[in-house]
Amino acid sequence: MTTTKAAVCIQPGNFEPHHHWYPKALNATIHPMISFFLNLDPERIISRYVHLNPIVNPEKLREILQYSPKYFLWGGADLINVTSADGQRQMVVIENNSCPSGQKSMPLVDDNKEQGSYRLLIERTFKPYLKGLRQSVKGGLAVIYDKNFMEVSGYAEVIADVMGEEVHLVPFYNDTDQKLVKFVDGIMHIKNEAEEFIPIRAAFRYVTQKPWNRIPLHTKTRILNPIISCLCGGRNKMVAAKAYDIFNAEIKEHGLRIKIPETIWDVSKNEIPIWVKKMGGQAVIKIPYSNAGQGVYTIVNQVELDRFMKLQFDYDLFIVQSLIGNYEWSSTSSEGKFYHVGTIPDLKCNTYVADVRMMVSATENGIRPLCTYARRSEKPLTNQIEDSTNSWKMLGTNLSYKNDDGSWNSDVNRLILMGRRDFNKLGLGLDDLIEGYIQTVLSMVAIDKMAHTLVNKQGRFRMKLFKSLNNDQGLIDEIMVE
Repeated sequence: MTTTKAAVCIQPGNFEPHHHWYPKALNATIHPMISFFLNLDPERIISRYVHLNPIVNPEKLREILQYSPKYFLWGGADLINVTSADGQRQMVVIENNSCPSGQKSMPLVDDNKEQGSYRLLIERTFKPYLKGLRQSVKGGLAVIYDKNFMEVSGYAEVIADVMGEEVHLVPFYNDTDQKLVKFVDGIMHIKNEAEEFIPIRAAFRYVTQKPWNRIPLHTKTRILNPIISCLCGGRNKMVAAKAYDIFNAEIKEHGLRIKIPETIWDVSKNEIPIWVKKMGGQAVIKIPYSNAGQGVYTIVNQVELDRFMKLQFDYDLFIVQSLIGNYEWSSTSSEGKFYHVGTIPDLKCNTYVADVRMMVSATENGIRPLCTYARRSEKPLTNQIEDSTNSWKMLGTNLSYKNDDGSWNSDVNRLILMGRRDFNKLGLGLDDLIEGYIQTVLSMVAIDKMAHTLVNKQGRFRMKLFKSLNNDQGLIDEIMVE
């Protein structure tokens, strides 16, 4: 199955597993520890976590894990395993993504359930999200996307099976020439195979590149996830950092904290060298509204900083974070110096940076894990850096890359599966997985709470308040409110 520029109508009964998993994932056997973790009862997770973190209030942790999000119902956090010179290990949140990828990289937990966690997400999150909708909005179902056809087509086929009706699979790229989707009086209409515009009552969204510039904030069509989840942190690193800071202040007294690199926000371009110098000459600079590894710049020497400063950007504000690298060249933050634990050394004794994607979704019993995978960097960590060092090759883990024609592809060679063979390379234990899950939920709740703050009692987006949090005119001009 290959990507298409036109809408496709998917009928029930068409799911074929080999279309929706990487071959190496389809043929892998789940690691017993991952299977055990995914089936671990929340009460056992709470008991274990509080045992290892005795200052944590179990009642507050239970409340957070049972949280019912209204806006951010499906997310995937990128986490890195770090440590300090005195052995203080942590799972640190790099970002939490609305509309995350991951299903195609996840071995089946149960060989008898061939639709895997594709179906789990649709049954426990998407289907309940549509309750009561037929009475208010008439129309069909759609999956809209701008990349990752292997997964989105899988979701479309599973939705058709679960809902027992046809589903329209519709490309929706960041391209004004595409005329397959429009909104009329808040209702999404898509151009079907007969080239007729038909109404859509609900849509599953995998639109990731500036989704707010073509999908309105306010729609009558129910969309998972709604666009506000992106603006409040799911695709906006600036507001996410502030959401984490606000939520951390709320949960500090309960012994809980979202662990992130030290972050400076609202940084203009000409201020960046000052903050890089303050962090010891090593830092990470991010365009807050990019994703899939785009718009992230690792700085480990003056050459890389000078190269960055010569670039031109569409936005005025950036965030600067402490860089986590090798012990000899990591940023010095207010909490000290942290560095990557990395993978278990290979046969050449090389250690690579790796991150873990933890995908979770809302259920009637709280936010639960769905699937997980890991990615490693292209080049191994070195103890020393030179002027010629390309730090991104040592620190960048994202598999997505953009082709010359604007399409996307993935470097599957750096994918680390949660299978019997690959998982051991990560050096992770069950407690690391539990910590990663809790960090993912904390960051997801923080973003959902920020969305609540930015919606008034009438259900309207509070643009003035949003501007006070993220006063970047380049972004403001892109937002489609209606």
